[in-house]
Amino acid sequence: MISVQRIPRLLWRFFHFPPRLAYKLGLGPLIGRMILLLTTYGRRSGLARITPLQYEEIDGCFYIAAARGERTDWLRNLAANPNVVLRVGSRNIKGEARVIRDPEAIADFLQLRLERHPRMIGTILRAAGMPSTPTRADLTAYARERPLVEIRPSVDAQG
Repeated sequence: MISVQRIPRLLWRFFHFPPRLAYKLGLGPLIGRMILLLTTYGRRSGLARITPLQYEEIDGCFYIAAARGERTDWLRNLAANPNVVLRVGSRNIKGEARVIRDPEAIADFLQLRLERHPRMIGTILRAAGMPSTPTRADLTAYARERPLVEIRPSVDAQG
């Protein structure tokens, strides 16, 4: 099976097309339970860049794992400018992103995702070479290579 890290950038852009189209067609409320649109600003150009991503909402904050690790363009854009806009269902939310690199905190997030979405997350982890039932040590080792992003919504900017 191909590693997520080795999928070419062009192929990733192809995967991003259907969710972006669904949001454009007004289907955001349908797919917004699993996929949001993250708008970052280009680290060199300053232009808005929109990326569909899986997420979890926990206590009013949005969490996104970087499956491709530090090489992910949207993550590199966040390092230059942490101000983002989220499109979640029919809501537009301004927020500020913070990158989390603590493997234990990321392993906690992965465990929560496994509990909430066992088939989907289990498939993703197996594609990365993990066992069918990963141990805490497996999750922590996997987390060392993949940062997590926390986005805190601005109090005055929800709509």
